[in-house]
Amino acid sequence: MFKHDKNLLEMVRVERPNPAYAAMLSEQLGGPQGELKAAMQYISQSFRIKDPEIKDLFLDIASEELSHMEMVATAVNLLNGHDLDAQAVPSGHIESQVLTGLSPYLANASGFPWTAAYVNVTGDLPADLLSNIAAEQRAKVVYEYLHRQINDRHVREMIDFLLNREEAHNTLFREAFTKIQDSGSNRDWGVDKDSRLYFNLSTPGKYFDINQPQAPSFQSPDQGQH
Repeated sequence: MFKHDKNLLEMVRVERPNPAYAAMLSEQLGGPQGELKAAMQYISQSFRIKDPEIKDLFLDIASEELSHMEMVATAVNLLNGHDLDAQAVPSGHIESQVLTGLSPYLANASGFPWTAAYVNVTGDLPADLLSNIAAEQRAKVVYEYLHRQINDRHVREMIDFLLNREEAHNTLFREAFTKIQDSGSNRDWGVDKDSRLYFNLSTPGKYFDINQPQAPSFQSPDQGQH
């Protein structure tokens, strides 16, 4: 069950309308690394999770991603302003000016509509967790690119907040990954001799060298101190 809290997770303001940047910011509304993708991915993955603690984690983070989507949509709405002006937005992303009446549109920065093809679900918890860790990392990168291209201090404050939340989610998914090292596709990782081969296909010679590749793992801050 989901409940709508009428208050945004964090206040969203803009200094002035900026339709061109609204089009850019919509990348995190309807793009492949955006908030809707994250919410739908984590919710969809949660349906097959048997561990109640990890299932709860997926649903909590998914619910927060929906609140992030609400924040991004609010910012896009404010940045679009009140005046229809297709000349004010980049070519290829004019839906808000000619189709939706300035309402935020579920599309990426190029105007391509959101698609369920963005959502990755395997039913294997290790694979899904690694996919989510990568998703949070990619979302952080996109927000960093967006941060560099706006001087509006209020928009930057919102992006700073969302960046920190992406890092929090990344950390939580990594902690969950440490708990399932011997399950799913991680079970019996590296037991066959072929899993420990490294082919030197570089000419001349190789730079990266490791004798005994090991199963993937993440250290907690406490483990890293020992």
